Amino acid sequence: MNRQAAIARMNELGKRREPFLFLIDFEEQSPLVLPLAEVDPAALWYDFNGLSNAPRLRSFCPLSVEIQPFPIAFETFRQAFDRVQAELRAGNSFLLNLTARTPITLPMGLDEVFQFSEARYKLWWKNEPESARLVAVTEFVCFSPEPFVRVESNRIAAFPMKGTTPASEGARARLLADPKEEAEHYTIVDLLRNDLSQVARRVRVERFRYIEEVTTHRGPLLQASSEIAGDLPENWPNTLGDWLFRLLPAGSVSGAPKQKTVEIIREIEGQPRGFYTGVAGIFDGKTLDSAVLIRFIERTDAGLAFRSGGGITFQSDPEAEYRELLAKIYVPIS
Repeated sequence: MNRQAAIARMNELGKRREPFLFLIDFEEQSPLVLPLAEVDPAALWYDFNGLSNAPRLRSFCPLSVEIQPFPIAFETFRQAFDRVQAELRAGNSFLLNLTARTPITLPMGLDEVFQFSEARYKLWWKNEPESARLVAVTEFVCFSPEPFVRVESNRIAAFPMKGTTPASEGARARLLADPKEEAEHYTIVDLLRNDLSQVARRVRVERFRYIEEVTTHRGPLLQASSEIAGDLPENWPNTLGDWLFRLLPAGSVSGAPKQKTVEIIREIEGQPRGFYTGVAGIFDGKTLDSAVLIRFIERTDAGLAFRSGGGITFQSDPEAEYRELLAKIYVPIS
């Protein structure tokens, strides 16, 4: 399915108020749109805020979960970081989300990670979908804490997440006082306000830099988010595909200005992201709930890899950004 076919299918199902699931890769090359009744649980499990098709096999994890990462060398990361900084100094971008693949080993299958992890949005896919073939992915699991957009009663809301730190003593105050994190958050909130203004009226910031705690196998993390809302027309499901694709890619995992920054990302990262940092969502016939596909483990012929990254600004410190990239390599199993 190509981009235009996905838009048309989403509009068609939206007009009929028929529940469906969509899965859109970062490059928008091979999106998937499926009526919920046609989702095959042998190939795809979802759990979006409790709406799930996954079997409930066990209620607790019988294994000690230890990810063994084999991270890229700091020098390799620094080379990519320096290329980003050159683009920032040239004025081609002022916020860029730089990501990397970290080979890992795990003591369990990716379907088990889905079963035992705790996250608002969980997705497990097996069998090599068309868009995953772009990066030779045969299976992936995503346990995302970040909503993309939610729509209920004609109100659309986005929840960009920027700023992550281990929940140590004083971490909340340090995160909120960090000038780099604050500047990055202002930038992404402004970008999302502009994005929503393309499809909604009365766009406003309803919550700014609120802190949430996320469970991981190494202990809790703190994450800063904001809530931006607007008003859609009453018949918004009729054009769901049109307006949702206008918001892509998600600003929190691309940068600003968006179009030029995405071009820079493709050049520096050197490979398609595939479903990683794409979006997935469910329209239940009345409301829409969707997620940014971060916190992502994929299987290829070479083995397992964890995809992670963070926002780079001119204020960024390469060692701190490298530490954040590694801190995000976790599974939310307590």
